[in-house]
Amino acid sequence: MAIRFKNTFTRKKEEFVPIESGKVRMYTCGPTVYKQAHVGNFRAYMFEDLLRRYLKYKGFEVTQVMNLTDVDDKTIRDSNAQGIPLKEFTAPMIKEFFEDIDSLGIERAEVYPAATDHIPEMVALVKALIDKGHAYEVDGNYYFKISSFPNYGKLSNLDMAGLKAGARVAADEYEKDSVSDFALWKAWDEADGEVYWETELGKGRPGWHIECSAMSMKYLGNHFDIHTGGEDNKFPHHENEIAQSEAATGEKFVNYWLHNGYLIAEGRKMSKSLGNDYKLRDLLSRGYSKVAVRYMLISTHYRQQLDFTLDGLEAAGHSLERYNDFISNLSDYPGGKSDGTAQGLIDKALSAFEESLDDDLNISGALAAVFDFIRDVNRLKGEDKLSAEERDEALKTIRRFDTVLNFTYDTGDIDEEIEQLIAQRTEAKKNKDYALADKIRDDLTARGIILEDTPQGVRWKRKI
Repeated sequence: MAIRFKNTFTRKKEEFVPIESGKVRMYTCGPTVYKQAHVGNFRAYMFEDLLRRYLKYKGFEVTQVMNLTDVDDKTIRDSNAQGIPLKEFTAPMIKEFFEDIDSLGIERAEVYPAATDHIPEMVALVKALIDKGHAYEVDGNYYFKISSFPNYGKLSNLDMAGLKAGARVAADEYEKDSVSDFALWKAWDEADGEVYWETELGKGRPGWHIECSAMSMKYLGNHFDIHTGGEDNKFPHHENEIAQSEAATGEKFVNYWLHNGYLIAEGRKMSKSLGNDYKLRDLLSRGYSKVAVRYMLISTHYRQQLDFTLDGLEAAGHSLERYNDFISNLSDYPGGKSDGTAQGLIDKALSAFEESLDDDLNISGALAAVFDFIRDVNRLKGEDKLSAEERDEALKTIRRFDTVLNFTYDTGDIDEEIEQLIAQRTEAKKNKDYALADKIRDDLTARGIILEDTPQGVRWKRKI
């Protein structure tokens, strides 16, 4: 069955047909590296990870490009406020970004271009727009003339009737009521400090919007398959990308536009004053599992608003325990006598999982298929009606699901002290000193180590 996506540009659910058979070229809007990312930022990156992983599951070769915005109004403002060079300011933010996506099990893209490394490409793109009559200069600033591009506003469904010809906006980000010619290149002024480049356009630096067009087309070509981002990027950023890219090349820029919905926290917009502007590192320091954060961010359909709550994180942890315990317990099961129903359950689960994700990444249906599969296989195992061969097929199936979900967690190693405590508890049970055995077990539970007594011996796991 073919994958179908809700294309923001056409507002229709469409079958996905790549430009080149078997290959997908995809651009995702990455971080503006001026402060620590919060869970709202990671909601977009998690949706894009699900998309990437499922395309690979379906057999596509994926080339993903995610930009690093390391020069814009905010990075310049904050680096100047701290009195340090731009690169010195952004470097630790970039390092932390990669550490965080690795923590969340987000697969790395093939290319992470930084804006400051692609100034020549941006200058060339602005020059092409000038040559074709789509850009003009005012006091060293270069603006895109949106009246020269008839399709402007189609992505975000803007009513262009009220457009005031010749109005200009220099800020990188602005509201819908500021539909205006936008800055491609900004002439240097004192507020920029030491942030500028000497180019054929003069002394200055790029506007935010030109960065993504230049970098995406360099690595993916003038026309590529998928562009993703948060719905807050539709206007002005993505609208401007389409205009400047297509005006410069005369080609269609992107075939499929996919946008994820907003994230709120505890039922409200995230705010430092409300204490709900959750950062990944803060959540992990409070004892929440990184896999639980991943589950929470991925388990609501990408186009729906997600309410990120601490109660939801707790519930995610319980679901993940069931998921990981299933794999662990099934791996230890020696196998019984088949009643002939296991293969049907496996085929049903695979079909339901794929049908759901084929339908615009319907993660709710996919997760339902996975947990129904876990329940059904556990029932067969409990009745000793699962053969060793069927056990292996069931494990193969859940691990195939996990190439998309990435919900298994690394238990890590335990230190020598904990190993000794587990051994002491085993010895205490052997000596029928159940009080000591229970005390050791309770102490380890308080430290996040859960013991399970199985026919194969004691097994430990970390609390999620």
